[in-house]
Amino acid sequence: MKLNKKKIRWIIRQKEKKESSGIIAKIQRITRRRVDQLWKQYRETGEIPLIGEVMGRPKKPVTPAESGVIDQAYQRFRYGARMLENLIWNDYTVSISHNRIHRYLMDRGLAKAETSKRKQRKWVRYERKHSMSAGHIDWHEDPVSGLKICAILDDSSRKILAIDEFATINTENSIAIVERALREYGSICPLRELIMDHGSEFGAHRIDENGNWDSEFKRYLESQGIRPIPARVKHPQTNGKIEKWFDTYRRFRYEFETLDDFILWYNDRPHGSLDFENLESPNLAFWRRLPQEAIFGIGIRVFGW
Repeated sequence: MKLNKKKIRWIIRQKEKKESSGIIAKIQRITRRRVDQLWKQYRETGEIPLIGEVMGRPKKPVTPAESGVIDQAYQRFRYGARMLENLIWNDYTVSISHNRIHRYLMDRGLAKAETSKRKQRKWVRYERKHSMSAGHIDWHEDPVSGLKICAILDDSSRKILAIDEFATINTENSIAIVERALREYGSICPLRELIMDHGSEFGAHRIDENGNWDSEFKRYLESQGIRPIPARVKHPQTNGKIEKWFDTYRRFRYEFETLDDFILWYNDRPHGSLDFENLESPNLAFWRRLPQEAIFGIGIRVFGW
C-alpha cells in the first residue's frame, strides 16, 4: 500500500503510544522494516518524514583519489560507467560503483542520461562463431571533415580489418578497402562472406524481385571467393554492428592524431560484447576465434609443423 502524509503521521502517533511495529505494519500493509525506518527518522530529526524526499542513505561523494582513477580510466578506454566499473577494479584494484562513476562523469559532461538504455532489450545479439567467417562493410560521411570513411569490421571479433578516409564514395574505393583487408588477413584465413547495405557503391541497389543482381563490386568479391550478402530491405540490424561502430568513430576519432592511432586504440580496447570480464579486446578475440584450420596453417608457416 502506498503511504501518504496522513498515514505517516498516524504511524508516528501509534509509535509514540508504544504500539508494536508489527501490528502497525499489518494495519498499513507495509513491512515492519519500513515502519522502523520512518520511526527512526522521526526520532533523529524530530520532524514527520516527507514522501518523495531522500529517505535512504546519503550519496557518497567521489573522493579526489577516486576521481583521479576515473579520469585515467576514462582517458584510456572512453567507456561509460557500467564498463568502467569493471575496468577500474581489474586495472587499479579500486572498487567504485557504476552509479557513482556515472554521477561523476555526468558532472564533468562526459556522460548523459539515456532513457533507452534503461529498457530491457527484446532481441538477442547474433554473431558468427569464428573470425573471418563474415565481415561488415559500410560507408560513413564525417560531418566534421567532410571525408568519406569506408571500413570493414569482423562480425565475430568486432576487429576493424581495414579502413580509410576518402574524398569520394564509389565502387573503386570500396574494392580498395576489401583489397587492404585481404592483404592484411587473407593469408591467415580467407574471408568467407561480406555483408553490405544497398548502396550504389556496392551495386546492391540493382537487386530485382527475385533477389538477382550484378555489379563490378559483386564480381570482384566472387573472384576472391567471398560471398556478397546484401542486407535485408528496411532491416538495418543486418549491418548494425558496423553502423554502431561508426558512433565510436564520430565520438573519438579526433581525440587521436592519426587514423592508425585511433584504430590501434579501438582494436586493443576491451569490448563489452566480448569476454569483458577478462578485458578481451577485438584484437585478442580475433586470434582466439580463428578456425582451427587457420591456426594450424599459422603453426606450419611459423614452426614448420
